[in-house]
Amino acid sequence: MSALAWFALLGPLALVAVAGLKLDRTPPRRMADLAFAAALGSLAIALLLAVAIAANGRLTTPTLGAAGIGLGIYLDAISGTMFALVSFIGAVVVRYSRNYLDGDPRHGEFLRWLSVTLACVITLAIAGNLGLFIAAWVATSLSLHRLLLFFGERPAAQLAAKKKFIVSRIGDLCLLGAAAILFAQFGRLDFAGLFDGFARVGAAGGAPLQLGIAAALVAVAALLKSAQFPTHGWILEVMETPTPVSALLHAGIVNAGGFLVLRLSGLMTLSGSSLEILAIVGGLTALFGSVVMLTQTSIKVSLAYSTVAQMGFMMLECGLGAFSAALLHIVAHSLYKAHAFLSSGSVIDLARASWTPSPGGQPHPARLVLALVAVLGVAAGVAWAAGATVTMKPGAFVLGAILAMGLVHLLASAIDERPNGYVIGRAALLALVVTGAYFALQAGAERLTAGALPATAPLAGPLDLAIVVLAIGAFGAVTVFQSQMARHAGEPRWQALYVHLANGLYVNTLANRWVLRLWPRRATLAA
Repeated sequence: MSALAWFALLGPLALVAVAGLKLDRTPPRRMADLAFAAALGSLAIALLLAVAIAANGRLTTPTLGAAGIGLGIYLDAISGTMFALVSFIGAVVVRYSRNYLDGDPRHGEFLRWLSVTLACVITLAIAGNLGLFIAAWVATSLSLHRLLLFFGERPAAQLAAKKKFIVSRIGDLCLLGAAAILFAQFGRLDFAGLFDGFARVGAAGGAPLQLGIAAALVAVAALLKSAQFPTHGWILEVMETPTPVSALLHAGIVNAGGFLVLRLSGLMTLSGSSLEILAIVGGLTALFGSVVMLTQTSIKVSLAYSTVAQMGFMMLECGLGAFSAALLHIVAHSLYKAHAFLSSGSVIDLARASWTPSPGGQPHPARLVLALVAVLGVAAGVAWAAGATVTMKPGAFVLGAILAMGLVHLLASAIDERPNGYVIGRAALLALVVTGAYFALQAGAERLTAGALPATAPLAGPLDLAIVVLAIGAFGAVTVFQSQMARHAGEPRWQALYVHLANGLYVNTLANRWVLRLWPRRATLAA
């Protein structure tokens, strides 16, 4: 079956061929059609290989190189899923770009770099060894840099590209350091050999210090790639690039950090401290992004903070050992957020079309807390029935509880002032259905990735329990805070807090000053 796996290369090769067309001889719309056809072809191959993986298990090829470094393919449930996801979103983004920049004199150049970036991300997903993975990782960043500077005359675009470039190069160094350690330990970098080595070390018990350092470097590289606090600032300014770039980010670029952790999950499970780093930083980032998002008036900036928060949730899941849940999160978030960015220009029209008179007001705080306790009780009950309690599957439980909190305001409104049994029952049933669907999807993802990812880890100790409690408590407080913001909007203290949050607690401002001091803006591009 190794011969079949080689077909995965046809997708990125076709996209690179499109990018190599001469711009003066190929009309932009023609180039867009060819890139769209290449992306659809890649998707068809990905679906075909997914069927083969389901029927026969993983598909691998020999490495054309030495010591497991070179050209090779490794396809399992993880990479097969990412291959299909990236190809699908890539096809949609390319088709959208056909008309989005129509008439722009640099339309063809944009499509060229869009095709190159998409080819790099697909190669990242299907890479069969860490050497090819790192090459695609760096190439993705560099080609994205060209897209971020598509409107290079804009100072904000320059600043975003510079911040992304600096953060990415630090992450690249961390990943190269981890690869060097792994090569010194195992003498090869092909994934099949590395995974066997991780399994042997795990079976022997007590991983050596070198592997712990490698896992920590992988964790840092993943956090930097996924725009985690406090290095999240660059993703807030991608509005300075064409909208398709914002959508393309969710086709395996901003979530490449999560994919890296999943790909090397066997290594990460050997280092409890590295998982704790992911859980703590991811949890803090999710909380920060969620709170700041509530204060944003720009649609794209609000979506960007949402992405920061969602990547934080994904890292929290990985840190708590819920790797299959993290893969499901990548798929779900990529699909809905890419759609959100591509449809962001229609938000005003949609809001006007769906507007209805509202009586105003907010649920009473006591009823809000009662509703919060009720939905958490429903989540806990469903989790117990699904075998995903806080002790058995803390990562899945945390996300299920936080998801259920999204229904708090609905339930609080149902029991507010003049309760109606039918309305309350319908709201409670919805909470039960939503949480039940979530845990069913988690169980399905765990079953599909069995053998490719470690089983969901049970509660490891007091620190993991503290992270779970703090995460649920913090987002419970955010749910109440969201309601109280409107109730106390006229008070000076709340207005001051709103201003501070709207500015992201000035973290990005400080990052901008540091970057401009390190890398001054060129006078010719000054505003």
